[in-house]
Amino acid sequence: MTKQKKFLLQENEIPTQWYNIQADMVNKPMPPLNPATHEPLVAEDLAHIFNMECSKQELDQTHAWIDIPEEVLDKYKFYRSTPLVRAYELEKALDTPAHIYFKNESTNPLGSHKINSALPQCYYCKKEGVTNVTTETGAGQWGAALSYAAKIFGLEAAVYQVKISLQQKPYRSFIMRTFGATVEGSPSMSTRAGKDIITKDPTHPGSLGTAISEAIELATTTPNCKYTLGSVLNHVGLHQTVIGLEAEKQMAMAGEYPDTVIACFGGGSNFGGIAFPFMRHTLNEGKHTEFIAAEPNSCPKLTRGKFEYDFGDEAGYTPLLPMYTLGHDFKPANIHAGGLRYHGAGMIISQLIKDGYMHGVDIPQLETFKAGMLFAQTEGIIPAPESSHAIAATIREALKCKLTGEKKVILFNLSGHGLLDMVAYDSYINGDLTNYNVTDEEIAHYLEDVPKV
Repeated sequence: MTKQKKFLLQENEIPTQWYNIQADMVNKPMPPLNPATHEPLVAEDLAHIFNMECSKQELDQTHAWIDIPEEVLDKYKFYRSTPLVRAYELEKALDTPAHIYFKNESTNPLGSHKINSALPQCYYCKKEGVTNVTTETGAGQWGAALSYAAKIFGLEAAVYQVKISLQQKPYRSFIMRTFGATVEGSPSMSTRAGKDIITKDPTHPGSLGTAISEAIELATTTPNCKYTLGSVLNHVGLHQTVIGLEAEKQMAMAGEYPDTVIACFGGGSNFGGIAFPFMRHTLNEGKHTEFIAAEPNSCPKLTRGKFEYDFGDEAGYTPLLPMYTLGHDFKPANIHAGGLRYHGAGMIISQLIKDGYMHGVDIPQLETFKAGMLFAQTEGIIPAPESSHAIAATIREALKCKLTGEKKVILFNLSGHGLLDMVAYDSYINGDLTNYNVTDEEIAHYLEDVPKV
């Protein structure tokens, strides 16, 4: 086999600042709104739900660089930098002239990129005097990361995991409990939002929208408690830019620069994490790079959603967010990529799509598992089903290069491993998985309930 080429940075080359793309955007993201008054929110409004520092970061459109606290940087050094790898064997299997690189975020102890934001969010909560944190999780990567980070900083964590994902991936809930968190399947009977959803639909499989509603309700009704979020919002993408900032230095070590940057897409955290640092050269220098977000075709907010102000959760507890959405009560199919079953896109990414700096592609479930299998058999890493969407999109681009002879450099983010997703792989191997398609009529139905702003 061809030997993989890995590019690693020294400890003193780990980023000491996060990159805030909002400062460099010509068209800034529209502001989140108070759902009652439709007035733009300020940090003090958001601090009712989030810690104050993250609330400030959320709305910061001025500072391009934000210092990483020393206490967080010390924790980053446990597992950063992560490797950048040249995927020679995948290139060989595809017989493509393209050079394929991947940033391997699966190597940290939590198994995914999510810990990059869980650590600072819990640090800021601890610094503010918070004692309890709540959150939602889909497949469980964020819930596991948040549970660990909470324990590190001496906080109590409560996690609402999407019910269908908890059933499909029980081991991730076991991990959360091992770190000391309490875990509920959502929708549950432990909150008013959960009870209302179950009353309306007793067989509701859950969604990230239902889990967010329950987590926010618990945070706002529990003394000294704050809500934490694993994707979608601006401050989460900010924390994840350590991925792309490292990758930028590592690509320079390889003597190349990506023509195409790809990541899977649920709410936008890992996509923004790898893409935004490279996109700053497009915004500031006019450098041409294609940015592709790979989403499930059963949850196609980027390609078939509508840009509207909408709630980030099903019950309507969040501010109104300007985003591409399928409707906040959209009920996604029970695909195994649980982290991508979210109805909306983050505010920054929605604006970047509007302005033509990036675009989305839809990937059917069977294509994602086929891509994941090929990647496992060539590169020796079993990817998370979420990450397999990025691999599938990468394979599409590499095969285009095979047809045209173009020698593109493609970089994708391997956001996490799939070692706790083997039931899904077994179902694919046995031929038990199917594709799910959402109709135009279904999308139109869910969009009817989007607030009129």
